[in-house]
Amino acid sequence: MTDRKKRIVDYSDRETIIQSDTFDSSMYIILEGEVEISLKKGDKKVVLAVLKEKDFFGEISLFTKIPRSATATARGFVRLTYLKNVGELERFLDKNPKFAIGMVKTLASRLARTDELFKKEMSSQPNYANVLYS
Repeated sequence: MTDRKKRIVDYSDRETIIQSDTFDSSMYIILEGEVEISLKKGDKKVVLAVLKEKDFFGEISLFTKIPRSATATARGFVRLTYLKNVGELERFLDKNPKFAIGMVKTLASRLARTDELFKKEMSSQPNYANVLYS
């Protein structure tokens, strides 16, 4: 159920918030509860992260307008707020500079982890340097 004026939305346990490969540009901020971020690999579900209060997700689609790369699922009761476009995010960050600093740190950490996974995967490839620098 959504409170449109305040942009608050509640989810029940195991309810899907974002489905991978769908189009939607909203970025979500967790106000209460936990959200599981996962991918499907064949018949298996791979859990990438469990996010908690004050964490955010969905930022990639907010900026790039590409399909969702992962599925987000409520773990227990979850309350979220959301931003629909980059302009809303800019206004939110202007009003919440501490959140902006935390967001930069989180994004840097996520990028570093992705970089490590990429390096690990590519190190087993014979043309590793060619892939990185071509």
